[in-house]
Amino acid sequence: MIKLCVTPYSNVTWTWDGRRYVTADRTSEITPYEHPMVEQAAVTDGTRTLIVVRERVVGRDAAEPSLPRSVSPGEFDKSRALVEQWPTDYVLVETAPDVPCRVTAGPGGIAPLYVASDATTLYGSWDMADLARHAKGLSPREVARLLIYRPRYSTETVFRGIHRVTERTTAVYGGHLHLRYPEPALHSGPRELAPDADVLGAFVEAMDNALDLRPIDSVGTVLHLTGGFDSGTVGTRLAERYPNRFPTAALLIAGPGRDSQIRRRSEMVKALPFAEPDYLVDAMEHPPLSPACARVRGKMISPYEEPLHLPFTRLTEVLAEEGAKVVVTGLGGDEMVALSQAEYPHKSMGEISDALPWISERARSALEYADDGIAPPAAINSMTLLSLETTAPVLMRSGIWPVHPFADPGMVQLGEWLPMDWRELKQLQRRRLAALGLSPDVTESRERESFAEVVQHSLTTIARPMFARMLKDGSPLFDERLVDPDGLRKAVRRLTEGPYREDGDAQLLEVLDLHLAATAFL
Repeated sequence: MIKLCVTPYSNVTWTWDGRRYVTADRTSEITPYEHPMVEQAAVTDGTRTLIVVRERVVGRDAAEPSLPRSVSPGEFDKSRALVEQWPTDYVLVETAPDVPCRVTAGPGGIAPLYVASDATTLYGSWDMADLARHAKGLSPREVARLLIYRPRYSTETVFRGIHRVTERTTAVYGGHLHLRYPEPALHSGPRELAPDADVLGAFVEAMDNALDLRPIDSVGTVLHLTGGFDSGTVGTRLAERYPNRFPTAALLIAGPGRDSQIRRRSEMVKALPFAEPDYLVDAMEHPPLSPACARVRGKMISPYEEPLHLPFTRLTEVLAEEGAKVVVTGLGGDEMVALSQAEYPHKSMGEISDALPWISERARSALEYADDGIAPPAAINSMTLLSLETTAPVLMRSGIWPVHPFADPGMVQLGEWLPMDWRELKQLQRRRLAALGLSPDVTESRERESFAEVVQHSLTTIARPMFARMLKDGSPLFDERLVDPDGLRKAVRRLTEGPYREDGDAQLLEVLDLHLAATAFL
């Protein structure tokens, strides 16, 4: 929600020029993301300056952008303490003469914040492309994590020289950049339910608390209604509370689950008072890796952005053209009711990499340290935070702000407290939808609904010449010995000869996404 370049130790005042905060000598500037769901405020005690960009909350007038307000040193300290009590997400920048500057991310992770530095200045942005000139090669450990689809939430990114400011982390810069992790957030486990426990009532209350936090009813808001349990639960609740107020949108999948997706969505839309229209984009008409894709055209697209970049971008463009300013999603629903490792053991990284012949020896060695340097536990699940990072840049480029109720700390805590029988197979969401009178076709669907067939189509058709060019012309992934060309050639040959195997072939999409990102950035 912020872009910045700040030179520390500068003894100059900040001003507001109508779009950004700038210093009188123009060596530093801070540009908030301009959106009706975002506000900014600044104070100074004559020496220190504090600038905060944050999500708006209901019940408070939006802060009007202006010159930093002059306060006493005591009032400044109080303002600094109050920043961390803000109930939604924020980014805080602190400057003062003769001391390093500090940039602190809030706890929500709604928009990513990446930083880089040179000998004199700290740079930051929610769009990694703004920092491309600071990329100094690839991080073996981070690339290896992504190649096997086991990302880790940390300050490390694919590119050496570009860092992620994780939730509550502070970037301190005074000529050298230091990223300081916060204390771990405390968590609890499942609790025994009281005999008269109203779980669904508590779920609805937690959802309402999350939805009531931001003024989504004051702007053009669209509900991302995929037909699944998570977006369905959030969307139907908003339709209950705001009849005929919010339209819906979705990407249509392919394969056996497509008919089920269409039926489930149709039943939801007919049963609850959603507004019209229903914006639909067929992912098969805009498949990943098509020539129109920004990644394929050589644009600097972060490797963390949506893997299905083209269809997601097309849907976003449609919504922006219709005036949408907010999209409400179901992201985080999986993690809210996720089972623990003890409840459902997961494969180790080594077991996964063994099945992927393009994983090089250097990458396998890096995976031994895959859990080193990761961020401490956050209030929100780390996989949810990484998921939010994939969606925000595409939406924000089109002027749309994302809202994710399942990523609200109150929702997360409720999920932690629930016994396993309420979490397993998303029983919580299923029972909530059943309570609305929706049929077993919605609540007990047996058809898998995913983009697996869309990925298969792209890999078995569009991707073949791309792999051929990559193997012929080379790749930064080969240069850094992170992808084994012989292993990749073997995998592509097997992909060509078929039959397609989702477990072992689908991961090739990440190889191309990383190749395209590395080629564009480096």
